[in-house]
Amino acid sequence: MINKGVTLWFTGLSGSGKSTLARAVENEIRKRNCRVEVLDGDLIRTNLSKGLGFSKEDRDINIRRIGFVANLLSRNGVVAITAAISPYRAVRDEIRMMTENFVEVYVNAPISVCESRDVKGLYAKARAGTIKGFTGIDDPYEEPLNPEIVCYTAKESIEESVAKVIAGLESLNYIRSSVTVPQH
Repeated sequence: MINKGVTLWFTGLSGSGKSTLARAVENEIRKRNCRVEVLDGDLIRTNLSKGLGFSKEDRDINIRRIGFVANLLSRNGVVAITAAISPYRAVRDEIRMMTENFVEVYVNAPISVCESRDVKGLYAKARAGTIKGFTGIDDPYEEPLNPEIVCYTAKESIEESVAKVIAGLESLNYIRSSVTVPQH
């Protein structure tokens, strides 16, 4: 069971593994009979933030919308997992301030690894100048200064990163340990 709702905020470059990790963490949390919802950046852009572009202002609006929904969910006992690049530190900090239970997970992977994972070819398009304002190429990604959890997805397996996130949530008392006492 969950002790209380929490916003679990995955941030990192495109291709760092945010969505993959968010879904794997979601599965692990579901096994513990907790209420959980994933707010994936791509899906939010298609539905809640349709029409927004990729200017700094539009990105900030998108992240504030995700943060607002995550906060609504978490204050109602849901583990709200976000998986969005959220490149600007100030907006992430703003979301942290408005959210009672907030855990930032920095999904850290070198840009070369992110580019090698890029099935959509977005990095190549950004490097060719076809896409402007691409995070990590010609628009900044501001790394978190004090995230509660850091996953190094170029070095850790998905299982290792998931275990790290789950252990972090347990140590912060957002979810109970799944350790069961054997019955005789």
